[in-house]
Amino acid sequence: MTAAGDGPWLDDAAGRLVRPFTVSNGRTRPTVALDLMSQVRATGATPLGYLGPEHAQALDLCRAPVPVAEVAAHLRLPVAVTKVLLADLVECGALTDKPPAFHHNPTDRALLEAVLDGLRRQL
Repeated sequence: MTAAGDGPWLDDAAGRLVRPFTVSNGRTRPTVALDLMSQVRATGATPLGYLGPEHAQALDLCRAPVPVAEVAAHLRLPVAVTKVLLADLVECGALTDKPPAFHHNPTDRALLEAVLDGLRRQL
């Protein structure tokens, strides 16, 4: 039995049926440097080759610019796995990425609190 809206990957009693790192074929390092606050956005290009269902879900979430951390939260996957998926999509031209504007001070407390508040409102 699946939870509402989660598809066949989640089971009410057992939890996630597919281990997160199987989603990225065991890869733990993205081939593109992505920060938690990097903005990713779909380009409209159709990815060539097979991409898993999680790739499709990530691509669907990126119709408008969205931070990597938010994509991970929506996919309910660890950030490391999400970065690998997003890097795959950047490499095949389906996504573009933009580093965060505050790159000179990535630990600004006010900014981190604003991100946390935004994520709480979204979920």
